Amino acid sequence: MFVRVPASSANLGPGFDALGMALTLHADVGIVGASPAPERAHIVDQHHPAAVAFRQAGGRGDLWVRSPIPAGRGLGFSGAVRVGGIVAAHLQHHGPDADVLHAARPAMLALAAQLEGHADNAAASLLGGLVATAGGRAVRVPLAVDPAVVVWVPSFTTSTDDSRGRLPASVGFADAVFNVGRTALLVAALAAGDVASLRVATEDRLHQDVRLAMSAPSRTALQMALDQGAWCGWLSGSGPTIAVLCALEAAPRLAAVLPAEGRSKVLRIDREGAVIRPLATG
Repeated sequence: MFVRVPASSANLGPGFDALGMALTLHADVGIVGASPAPERAHIVDQHHPAAVAFRQAGGRGDLWVRSPIPAGRGLGFSGAVRVGGIVAAHLQHHGPDADVLHAARPAMLALAAQLEGHADNAAASLLGGLVATAGGRAVRVPLAVDPAVVVWVPSFTTSTDDSRGRLPASVGFADAVFNVGRTALLVAALAAGDVASLRVATEDRLHQDVRLAMSAPSRTALQMALDQGAWCGWLSGSGPTIAVLCALEAAPRLAAVLPAEGRSKVLRIDREGAVIRPLATG
């Protein structure tokens, strides 16, 4: 048995530290000796975020990890592998029963959020779908749309700590109201299937301008995607990856026109979250 965990895109524009979306790009985490490591997996050292989370959750032994999620690019690598380590510890102690795993999710989320410093990425990777989180709680948002999620991943990385350090210590009342309204509109539009409202709903005044100023290629890619007909788009997490939503049939064309300085991936919203799988199905 092993744990499969989705990548995530956080913030979704205005929902800073409050919204996360699970994506169909997955990391696999297993316990050395309990399951054979598959091809392209590697045994991680004790400082790896998956291993730290595994030990914090009471796990014993070593982990192997297989992950195509790029680190430092804004696709929730650390959140995903930390969730993977925590669920692996649960598997070691309690087995693969899905009902028991479901009941343990609140405690798992609390530990993952503590290790991450915020809950948005970890909540999406643990629960799947679109997740709103605040005050230690996380709730999946019902979705009336099933879009493609096109991500554009540049070759350079971004430090989340450095990026957060450049954000202002306070914001004006008007900007706070602007983001509260956009976040509410975004959740409502996705739940209602109101695609026409998504462009306005993903506008932001809290963090994206500061972060995009550090990554001109990301700003260019985001604007290109919107100009080419994406429903909406945002800087994924702290960047430098950008993510956009569009109709399924439009995704290949949109991905093909984004700048050659990065790699485009056509993904979907992962609806499962962290799951325990037999290795033969991986």
